Amino acid sequence: MSTSKQKLKIPKNKQIRVRIAPSPTGFLHIGTARTALFNFLFAKKHGGKFILRIEDTDLERSNLEFEKDITEGLGWLGLHWDEGINTGGNFGPYRQSERSKIYSNYINQLLEKELAYHCFCSHEELEAMKQDQLSRGEEPRYTGKCSHLSKETVKKNLQENKNFILRFKMPSKKVIFQDLIRGKLEFETGLMGDIAIARNEKTPLYNLAAVIDDYTMQISHVIRGEDHLSNTPKQLMLQGVFGFPEPQYAHLPLILGPDRSKLSKRHEAVSIIEYKNEGFLPEALINFMALLGWNPGTEQEFFTLNELIEKFELLKVQKSGAVFNIEKLKWFNTHYTHKKSPSELMKLTIPYLINGKLLKKKKDEYFNAKTKEKISEKELEKIISLAGERMKTLEDITSLSKLFFVEIPDYEKELLRWKQTDWPVIKQNLETIKETLNKVKSDKFTKDNLHKILMEDSKRLGVGETLWPLRVALSGLKASPGPHEIMDVLGKEKSIKRIEYALSKL
Repeated sequence: MSTSKQKLKIPKNKQIRVRIAPSPTGFLHIGTARTALFNFLFAKKHGGKFILRIEDTDLERSNLEFEKDITEGLGWLGLHWDEGINTGGNFGPYRQSERSKIYSNYINQLLEKELAYHCFCSHEELEAMKQDQLSRGEEPRYTGKCSHLSKETVKKNLQENKNFILRFKMPSKKVIFQDLIRGKLEFETGLMGDIAIARNEKTPLYNLAAVIDDYTMQISHVIRGEDHLSNTPKQLMLQGVFGFPEPQYAHLPLILGPDRSKLSKRHEAVSIIEYKNEGFLPEALINFMALLGWNPGTEQEFFTLNELIEKFELLKVQKSGAVFNIEKLKWFNTHYTHKKSPSELMKLTIPYLINGKLLKKKKDEYFNAKTKEKISEKELEKIISLAGERMKTLEDITSLSKLFFVEIPDYEKELLRWKQTDWPVIKQNLETIKETLNKVKSDKFTKDNLHKILMEDSKRLGVGETLWPLRVALSGLKASPGPHEIMDVLGKEKSIKRIEYALSKL
C-alpha cells in the first residue's frame, strides 16, 4: 500500500480529466477493465471527466470487432464515459486514426528543430545491433547510427522509397518524477537510446501519440498499469521538448494469476463480455475488480458503484501485484445473485435456460423444451428461485434446474440407497411416503405443509432412510435441493410419478 495515508489534495481550480485508451487489437480484458474502473472512480470522486479514446494507429491489427467489444464491455459494467468515441466532446476526434493532421503538425515540429530524424536501419541491422549489445552484457538500445546522416542522404533515401521510421533524439539525463502510487522514481534516459516515435510524418507510435493526445485533450492524471512504467520517462522527455505541462502519473499494480505469474488467458476469460456470457453480474465484477489492488482500509467487502466513488482513494492503491481468484469472483457473484428479487432473477436467467435448450419461448408464452408442456411464469419463477439458491453464476441455472424440465430423471438404482440400508427397507419407506402423499390435496402440496406431514414418517422410519431415497427419486441427483422444496415445484402428480419410477427400480 502507498506509504501516504493522506487523501490526495486536488486544487479547487483544477479540472480532473482522465482517460482510458485501449487499443482495438484485442478484446477488453480484466486488466484494462480494472484500469478503466479506477480512472472512472477517480474522475467521479473529484467531479472530473472520464474519457474513452481508441488507440488505433496500428491499422493492420486494429479491428472494429474489438472496438465494439470494448465499448459494449465498458457499457455493461456501467463505466459510461463523458467524452470519447460514440459520445463526442470538445477535444476530439477520439480515434487516433482520425487525428493525422494533429499528429503531423507536432511531428514536423520535431523534424524542423532536428529533435527527430529518419532511421533507415533494416530489421536485420537492428537485430544484429541488439545481439552485439547483449553479448557485451549491455541493455539493448539504438546506437543513433542514422542520426548523423546528411540531409542529402536522407532526401535520396526518401526518393528511393526506402523504409524508415522516425526516432527521437533522446537527451541523456536523469528523469525524476513523483508517482502517486509508487512515490519518487528515477530513470536514466541515456540507457534508452533514441526511441522510435512514428512510422511516418502522419502516423505516430504509442509514446508520441499518447503525449500529443494527453496534451490536446487536457488530461490531468494518467492512471494506467505498471507495465507502462518504462514509457513514462520517454513521454516526460517528449513533453519537455514540446513545452507541454506534465500530467500526474499513477501506475497500478499488475493483476497476477493464482500462481503469481502475470495474468493470461489460461487464468481468466478472454473478454469482459465473456464474463457476462458466463453469467457474472456487472456489480459483482465491479466489486471484485475494485479490490484488485485497492484497499479501502476497512473490513467492508461489498460496495455498490456509488459507494466505490465515495470511498475510492488513489493513495490507497497497493504497489504489489493483485492476485486474480475466480472463486472469489464467484463468491461476489453469489452475493449479488441472492440479492435479486425472484422476478429479476427470472428475467436474468431465462436466456440461459433457452440457450441450454430447456426452455422455449413462443410469443409471450414459455414451454418446456423437453416435454413441450406450457410453463406459467409463476412456475418458472419457483424453479429459478429454488435453483438460484445454489447458483454461483447465471449460467449454472441450466444444470441446477434441469431436473425440473425432464419427464423422469435417469439415475442408477444404487443412488437410492442411504448408507447400508437394505433394499426392502428403502422400498417400504418409499411406499409409505407415496401413501402419505396420495392423501394430501393438490392445493396443500406446499413446501411447509409437506415438511410438516412427512415429519412423522421420517421420525418413525429414520430421517436418512426416508428423505434420502425420496430426494433421489425426485431429482435423480446425489446433490440437490431438499425433497419438500422439489415437490413444491413439481406438484403432486409429477412427484408421485417420480416416486413410482423409483419403486419400479426396486
